[in-house]
Amino acid sequence: MTLWTAREAAEATGGQATGHWEAHGVSIDTRSLAPGDLFVALRAARDGHDFVAAALAGGAAAALVSRIPEGVDESRLLLVKDVQAALEALGRAGRARTRAQVVAVTGSVGKTSTKEMLRTVLGDQGQVHAAEKSYNNHWGVPLTLARMPREADFAVIEIGMNHPGEISPLSRMARPHVAVVTIVAPAHLAAFENIEGIAREKGAIFDGLEPGGTAIINGDLPVTPILRAMAEARAAQVIDFGEAAHNHHRITEVTICDATTVAQGRAWRTPVLYKVAAPGRHFAMNGMAALAVTHALGLDRAMAVTALGQWQAGAGRGLREVILLDPVETQLTLELIDDAYNANPASLGASLEVLAGAHPRDGLGRVSQGRRIAYVGDMKELGTTEVELHVGLAANPAMEKIDIVHCIGPLMRNLWAALPEAKRGHWTEDSAAMAERVRHDLDAGDVVLVKGSLSMALARVVDAIRKMGHAPAGGN
Repeated sequence: MTLWTAREAAEATGGQATGHWEAHGVSIDTRSLAPGDLFVALRAARDGHDFVAAALAGGAAAALVSRIPEGVDESRLLLVKDVQAALEALGRAGRARTRAQVVAVTGSVGKTSTKEMLRTVLGDQGQVHAAEKSYNNHWGVPLTLARMPREADFAVIEIGMNHPGEISPLSRMARPHVAVVTIVAPAHLAAFENIEGIAREKGAIFDGLEPGGTAIINGDLPVTPILRAMAEARAAQVIDFGEAAHNHHRITEVTICDATTVAQGRAWRTPVLYKVAAPGRHFAMNGMAALAVTHALGLDRAMAVTALGQWQAGAGRGLREVILLDPVETQLTLELIDDAYNANPASLGASLEVLAGAHPRDGLGRVSQGRRIAYVGDMKELGTTEVELHVGLAANPAMEKIDIVHCIGPLMRNLWAALPEAKRGHWTEDSAAMAERVRHDLDAGDVVLVKGSLSMALARVVDAIRKMGHAPAGGN
């Protein structure tokens, strides 16, 4: 199905199209480019113009460029003054022509899991469009909008930030009918003076609300009054969610199991019971935010609750998997909690709670008692309080039930030093060094959490644990 014709893309961007072409998608990366995509030659870590020839050879319908690279087919170009500005214009045009009800999501923690919950819940009641990854920045939001099918019924746009002033223009571009703030917590403190500054930046998501729009806020936070004031200034309706009794959508009880979380509460002013197929109180909270969105959109509540139960955490975001350590003795397994995509004090605390509630199995391996083991990497962008926030993890109540904590990175050395000696595992400067040790440190029956900021590359540790696994004997 055609997403953009040469004429439509030229009109949207103010550019000059050479030739007549039709694009079925939009791509910024030749590694994931599909035949028929419009390749956008962004300048980021590298200049996308250097990859235009490869993109066209790989089947791109055309390329969005600010200069004509040497040796390319000039009949398949869209020439503009500035590629980033043109992508933003294409995103605004994609948003303007859609009939979809648009939901925007931000927060210090839970943006992506809430977006994915909404993909699942809304997808049961119409055609939903959302980015397949965390495309939530200055190029990710317009890219998501530019990819939006005309016929979509719903769109979910994740909006993030690293510095002040980023969220408002992205929200104004997305023009949501519903805007959600999941939580405000210490993150990116290197760019903000305090948590109140982070709250004001997150609350800027309400700047882009469409007339008559709904703001959904976490009602349990110290900074909730800031969010509420910003929401009331822009929204026709404000819905709060959380655990406190005053919240419109509230959780009254959470039961965390090995593979699921079951929550009870009130939504739509009636009792509600729902589950998500992942353990964690934070997932129950994100689920309540998703149910609040369905309320704001006037959707079927029973279908929403049923669909929410089908959601599972993705790789790097709390995915749980069983690693088979012996192809014959299939009872010799360990459980991996892959939460390696990112970390800040709030999300790491939530993950430690999940690990503390997990159930290791005894009598299986070299170590007679199954253990709860954490591999934790530096939490970045925490500003002047970074050392204190790392040390403070040692006092987290969940630590009482965790047997061993391995620490990665110079900041996590502070936690390592603060831990009781009995819990203190290894400390390494980087994840590559830690990955070399996992085969010797883990055993059947263990439950293992891996968590850290993206730049710490803890995916290497996850990969090393997965490589301990075997297919069952006789399997394919």
